[in-house]
Amino acid sequence: MKNITIPIVIPSDIMVALNESEYELKNHFQVAIAMMLFQEGKLTLGKAIQLSGLTRFEFEKSLAKNKIPISNLDFNQVMSDVDKLKEL
Repeated sequence: MKNITIPIVIPSDIMVALNESEYELKNHFQVAIAMMLFQEGKLTLGKAIQLSGLTRFEFEKSLAKNKIPISNLDFNQVMSDVDKLKEL
């Protein structure tokens, strides 16, 4: 699979204020973008994990820390699934 690099411009005073290396900032951006796209429904959980560069456990911890639910099922959908499982 081919990777694409997307350059972004960050003022040097922002880098100083953040006190992070370019590598650390890149990782933060990558995780934040993966979480945002997952929350918007543009990426599945698996693809968001892939984009984040984290393990599944680490990504789910990041989602929980940012109060982003892993599933968007509502109560009726869950109860429908429970009913289907009871029929098995």
